[in-house]
Amino acid sequence: MRFSVSRSGLFWTFFEPFMQVMVMVLIKVLLFGGNNTLFDFSVFLALNFTAYNMFKNILTKSMGSFKANKGLFVYKQVKPIDTIIARTLVELFLTGVIILFFLLIGLFFHYDMAVQNLPLVTLGFLWLALFGLALGIFMAVGNTFYPSLGRTLNIIMTFIMFGSAVFYTLEMLPQNIQAILLYNPLVHFMEMIHGNYFLTLSDSFVDYDYMVLWTLSLLYLGLFLYRHLEERIISL
Repeated sequence: MRFSVSRSGLFWTFFEPFMQVMVMVLIKVLLFGGNNTLFDFSVFLALNFTAYNMFKNILTKSMGSFKANKGLFVYKQVKPIDTIIARTLVELFLTGVIILFFLLIGLFFHYDMAVQNLPLVTLGFLWLALFGLALGIFMAVGNTFYPSLGRTLNIIMTFIMFGSAVFYTLEMLPQNIQAILLYNPLVHFMEMIHGNYFLTLSDSFVDYDYMVLWTLSLLYLGLFLYRHLEERIISL
């Protein structure tokens, strides 16, 4: 169903992150010259955009999953929350394919693809997917009764990207801006992923307790609301 609506759906799944990386690399080259960082900037962007797009897709597609799959709820064994879990698993699978796609491109063009700590990078992706699922459940319940909530979030997602350390590291910023951005939980996830990927970077800005607090709080709140409103969600 993800790709059957349009033949271009599969194409854009891979081409969108590729174009995001190419545009940002071009902007950096035009403004600051070649690769003057301590890490491969193209690999850095590919890693971050893949992680952020996974989170964004899990969140945005979860918000509309109840209404989009309403016809399935006539089967008692299918619960509304199953549709969110299914969409999350689909995004995880597609993210794995996109990572493989970028790896093949990187190896072909002889980019430095060495990973400092693969287990922690993998954990970062899985944890970010869980965080997206938790926020997705909460937003899906809210969007069912207040559709303007979902529309508002779709508008601000682009602005969230600019404040989430997707195409920069916190080390590049002044301390006063660092202190503000660290309130954004996505910054900690992105710093965890690229901080453990590149040998020249670190995860010193990451507050793992803060990430756990956000993830468990959203998961609890989302499941609490879903459990008490499940029958109303099905009957709408």
